[in-house]
Amino acid sequence: MEHIVEMRWDDDARVWYAVCDSIPLALESNSFDALIERVKTAAPEILADNGTDRESSRLCFRAERRENIA
Repeated sequence: MEHIVEMRWDDDARVWYAVCDSIPLALESNSFDALIERVKTAAPEILADNGTDRESSRLCFRAERRENIA
């Protein structure tokens, strides 16, 4: 199963955050790369805790960044 992780930039808080509809996941970080690593660590643990087969699971990262023009 493919799990789509949405990664978005919050310009007001100046952080990246990640959410996923199929995994109860909500993480944030100041660094995009650090956030990917946090998700890659947390997601398998969450899947295992929920009884989901980690071996047949894939993570797909989608990123979006919007900034105010000032």
